[in-house]
Amino acid sequence: MNIIDWNALDADAQARALTRPAQAVAAQTRAAVEALIGQVREGGDAALRDITARLDGVALERFEVSEAEFAAAEQAVPAELRIAMQQAAERIDTYHRAGMAQPYSVETAPGVVCGKVVRAIARVGLYVPAGSAPLPSTALMLGVPAKLAGCRQVVLCTPPRRDGTADPAVLVAARLTGVHRVYKIGGAQAIAAMAWGTATVPSCDKLFGPGNAYVTEAKQQVAQAGAAAIDMPAGPSEVLVIADAGANPAFVAADLLSQAEHGPDSQVLLLSDDAALIAAVRDEVERQVARLPREAIARQALAASLLVQVASIEQAFSISNRYAPEHLILALRQPRDWLERVEAAGSVFLGDYTPEALGDYCSGTNHVLPTAGAARAYSGVSVASFQNQISVQAASAQGIAGIGPCALVMARAEGLDAHANAVALRLEVAQ
Repeated sequence: MNIIDWNALDADAQARALTRPAQAVAAQTRAAVEALIGQVREGGDAALRDITARLDGVALERFEVSEAEFAAAEQAVPAELRIAMQQAAERIDTYHRAGMAQPYSVETAPGVVCGKVVRAIARVGLYVPAGSAPLPSTALMLGVPAKLAGCRQVVLCTPPRRDGTADPAVLVAARLTGVHRVYKIGGAQAIAAMAWGTATVPSCDKLFGPGNAYVTEAKQQVAQAGAAAIDMPAGPSEVLVIADAGANPAFVAADLLSQAEHGPDSQVLLLSDDAALIAAVRDEVERQVARLPREAIARQALAASLLVQVASIEQAFSISNRYAPEHLILALRQPRDWLERVEAAGSVFLGDYTPEALGDYCSGTNHVLPTAGAARAYSGVSVASFQNQISVQAASAQGIAGIGPCALVMARAEGLDAHANAVALRLEVAQ
């Protein structure tokens, strides 16, 4: 990893330092995804078979996972993993249930009652990555809040393995959350299939889940086309660590590598005001990465990652808010005291004993989070992501008599005479 002195860079160099790897090849990704989406829209299941054979190296006649495959998955998953996933699901349920939106009603004027009702989005599609590393944890992160929301139709797509099966742990995790319709389709083609629908894959109103740059671009394209809404841009993984002199270099290095191993287009950053810590973390990263089974992938991510010397911890927060990381780790002596400085981040991890990996798996928070700076305006997945909140209002004769004149003045000021007339007619009767 390269060490840079933030204050030795000019504005352009600082901007380049905060550029994500995927942003450098955005145009090529956009064109490739557009072509894949076009093939699926035009060719449906036949196109999906061709693309799956070409990109995943497997010929599939049937995309939907059968009951026999679910049964085989149950037998293949070790009891220890199943128990761990069940425990994680319970914590995810506890956390998300506590934050669920509640309906309410309030009288805003005599005879005028306004409220909100909460309704589940009817048809949702979940995407669970399974490229170089299958992610059953993502099935839990999406399936649990979808179940709490009460969505009527929930389908899940995940890439097939070379033998034509889906990852067994993903299937068991899906069933743990009540998801029964799983399709062996990956990448941008899965997003297109769930957005527009095919003969076998039902169309969905909203799509959820993380993925690589191609999946993220596909989600944005189907949203722009009006085919389906999406949860957020959730692409290549990233972490930013703010550490002081008291931080443990081994802990910090491990946190950086836990995200670097996700994929070659991941990015990890350390910001610190202590040069000795930065040097120690650099050395520790080198020691730890050499022992990783996914060393080659991690090293590619590290090539686009940085160790940044800042003038102060205050400056580190300013840079972090500008970057808006997916994951933000505060390896500080009094981390909660600094929490109010956080303006933009997907999820925050406080202190030396809260690795990002806990949030990925079993603390209870959701790991489907905004990336590429989207945390400035988007939040991570929650039950509310799977719901619509609908406003409701009711006015009695007394109510419209009281507030109708206000509406008349505003409608006439805007030159909308039909609006004004709709109120005036009622006022004649109500008063």
